[in-house]
This record gives sequence, C-alpha cells and structure tokens, in this order.
Amino acid sequence: MYRRDAEFGKDSTVISRTAGFRLPVQKKRDGSYKLQESGTVFACMTSDFFLEEADAWRPEAWEMIRTRHDLQFCIITKRIERFRVGLPDDWGEGYDHVTICATCENQEAADRRLPVLLSLPVRHRHIIHEPMLGPVQIGQYLQSGLIEHVSCGGESGEGARLCSYDWILSVREQCLAYGVPFTFRQTGALFRKDGKIYRIPRRLQLAQAQKAGIDTEGVP
Repeated sequence: MYRRDAEFGKDSTVISRTAGFRLPVQKKRDGSYKLQESGTVFACMTSDFFLEEADAWRPEAWEMIRTRHDLQFCIITKRIERFRVGLPDDWGEGYDHVTICATCENQEAADRRLPVLLSLPVRHRHIIHEPMLGPVQIGQYLQSGLIEHVSCGGESGEGARLCSYDWILSVREQCLAYGVPFTFRQTGALFRKDGKIYRIPRRLQLAQAQKAGIDTEGVP
C-alpha cells in the first residue's frame, strides 16, 4: 500500500477520500455511466475499505455499490472483524456482485480472520495470502466449501520480507485437495526457491509467478 501510494506522491498515513471516490456513479452528458461494465472494480485497492477513519464515508460507498449492480466489486481487507460496521440494511445474505477477500499473511492471521470470514453473510469469499510471510495451513477453512478462490504472493518494495516457494506450493496442494481455484500472483522482491534466495526486480515479479505455471484455474 505505502509503496504504491508513494509512486504517485501520496502519503499513505493520511486518510482521505480520493478525487475518484464517486467514479462508479458518475455519468457522461448522454446519461451513461463513465465507468462501464468491464472486469472487476477493486474498492480501496491501496487502503482498506473497513478503516475506522473511513466509517463516515462507508454508507455512501455501499450505496454506490448497491446502485451499480452491473459491476463486480472486490473488497480486500485485513480488518474483516469490522465488516458489519455500517453494513447496508438491505444486505441480507450479501450482494451477489460483491466479493469479500480476507488477507492472511501468516498462520496467526489466518486463524484469527478466516473463522470470521466464514461466519459472515457473504455470497463470495476469497483468501489472499499477500504478502505471504510464512507457511499456512488452511484446509480446515477450505473444507467448508465457502471459499471460492485463494491467491498467494510475496512482498514488494524496500525492506521486503522473504517469501518461500515451498509455502506457495503447500497452499496450492491444499487448494487442489478441496477443489478451490488457486493463483500465484507474484514472487515478491525476496524469494526463496530450491534453497536459494533471489532478489527479483518489481517489473519481473508478476511475470516470474506466471512463468511458474502453477495456477489451477480450469485444472480438473
């Protein structure tokens, strides 16, 4: 988050509404939406949708999401325990066009956040191990049948912590065992494979992960 904001000269310690906050509902002169149906909209990509400092803005954000049911929204959070704060009255069992992703960097985070994720009224649930900072066992959560996708990736930027390929492969095997799609997103800057540690430039981290060819989308 801090690295990506820094690239654009932003101070990540300052909590504020972005200039594009209302982009999902902004319209052109002809009355059509500026943001057309295309792919997935990632809410608060470099922040966290459930930040306490953003509580006052969240009802408006939910209203935009509810209005744009023609778009797919993905909300990534490490604050899953705050999910119910400001939840829309008509949420029910969840909006079908919203996916909630819980990030779990290690086993402690997984055991604390994933039971919460599974207990929530959500239609689509993903697990994201980014940055992945240790081995994780998530079979007990995958066997619920409620997790639709799992992704893993290392940490980027200055001072990046180690990510091991063995950890990645272990999660992949767990996903295969329970029929959950798996994606290896990026290696991160400091990556260990076959006992060797590699420093990988940012521009190659996604490509090197793809080159590994271990994603399981479509694998029977």
